[in-house]
Amino acid sequence: MEYVVGVAVVAVLVAVPAIVLWRVMRGRRELGTSPAERAAFETLHTASLAGPPLRAGLTADGAERASRHLRALLGCAALAITDGERLLVYDGDGDHHADQAFEHAAATLKDGRTQVLTIDCELLECPIRHAVVVPLTTDDRVVGALAAYGQTASAGLVRAAQEVAGWVDSQLELAELDRSRTLLMEAEVRALRAQISPHFIYNSLTTIASFVRTDPERARELLLEFADFTRYSFRRHGEFTTLAEELRSIDRYLILERARFGDQLQVTLRIAPEVLPVAVPFLCLQPLVENAVRHGLESRNGVGRITIIAEDAGAECRISVEDDGLGMDPDRLRRILAGDIPASGGVGLANVDERLRQVYGDEYGLVVETAQGAGTKVNVRLPKYHPGVSAR
Repeated sequence: MEYVVGVAVVAVLVAVPAIVLWRVMRGRRELGTSPAERAAFETLHTASLAGPPLRAGLTADGAERASRHLRALLGCAALAITDGERLLVYDGDGDHHADQAFEHAAATLKDGRTQVLTIDCELLECPIRHAVVVPLTTDDRVVGALAAYGQTASAGLVRAAQEVAGWVDSQLELAELDRSRTLLMEAEVRALRAQISPHFIYNSLTTIASFVRTDPERARELLLEFADFTRYSFRRHGEFTTLAEELRSIDRYLILERARFGDQLQVTLRIAPEVLPVAVPFLCLQPLVENAVRHGLESRNGVGRITIIAEDAGAECRISVEDDGLGMDPDRLRRILAGDIPASGGVGLANVDERLRQVYGDEYGLVVETAQGAGTKVNVRLPKYHPGVSAR
């Protein structure tokens, strides 16, 4: 009987009617007395508890935290999860069989097929007599196995174990996507560093060298600012930082650029104190300021002005970086942001735009106002709080 219940539960997990889902979201008390509605709620609730641990990938800790919930979905006496090399967890009755669990999974790990096994046990009271072992896969690769143990190996238990394993596969694939996203963001930060560093380092060191004989104290101060800036830009920990830290790095950058341009570079900052603790993607603003200096001011004559504004806008923080430089052709800018053409010789706005969209969604990309001869204004909207975003 317990395996029949398991099959019904998994069937509900795979295809719950929309009206049941709607009622589930409104709360347990509105589910009524229908057995199907109660089963749907309990199944969804149990699955919701098993999901988060698996989103970290197929690890011993995640498998242990998810195992009792998966066993509840199957209604089996015991459950084991392995990766390709070892047993990760054995949960339930008959734990004297735990030492054999990886051996039970060996054939499934090798050929990727579901196996139904008979378990020999000398203890008459042991409820473990059969095992259904199903593969766990990501990207069509067998990465582990799930084994459901009980007194019988009914067709219902086989189907239920396969369905639950398929759901686990989807959680593991989401974990792979999360890891890929993290690696992509790290690669993009490295690309930004590569774009920023050669041009800026050369000009900064040249400027500092020009002060060594004429004003040694000034040269020393600039060298310390340069050291602090590079230490921040090339740090190895954390995808996110606070707006305060990002602005502090920008200030160091502008100190070095003002030493180079003198009175030709004028900077105005208007920063609302309320937004300073907001978590932002690392190096998401400094490239915009460097872009303003390089493309807005380097090729023009006379004084160049940059204005940086960060405002409190309720649930959002709104930031703008504006210069009164040469501007650019809007059609060319659209092609750069779309990735159709490279931003030759400059810090890629497309890189920053893509990172913002990956973290917050498409509605939070860059908005750029520009025209040839009319300067450039880059607008950024950031939510003050967003799941998964914190400065640690």
